[in-house]
Amino acid sequence: MIRSQFKKSDGKFVSFSVSGHAGYDDKGFDIVCAGVSSAVMLVCNSITEVFKINADISAEDNEISLKIPKSREGSALIESLAIHLRAMSEDYPENISVTVSEV
Repeated sequence: MIRSQFKKSDGKFVSFSVSGHAGYDDKGFDIVCAGVSSAVMLVCNSITEVFKINADISAEDNEISLKIPKSREGSALIESLAIHLRAMSEDYPENISVTVSEV
């Protein structure tokens, strides 16, 4: 299962981490994994390359995490990822989980 955890501070999204494997299909054929990976990379690249936000990003085996300083644009992008993954989890509830917590 892919586990995604989002954190908010004062109602604004400030970080996320995504880990695990979807287990929907074999490697190279797992559309759930591909969809999540693509969405995560789009958000990370948008935050760092388009909006030039100095994000703390960690990518290790089976996990990626991102934390930003307060940023309206960065928060909106992270929120968009949370919405997207939540929608995917409705279609694939056994493959994706999404949690949001206030810090």
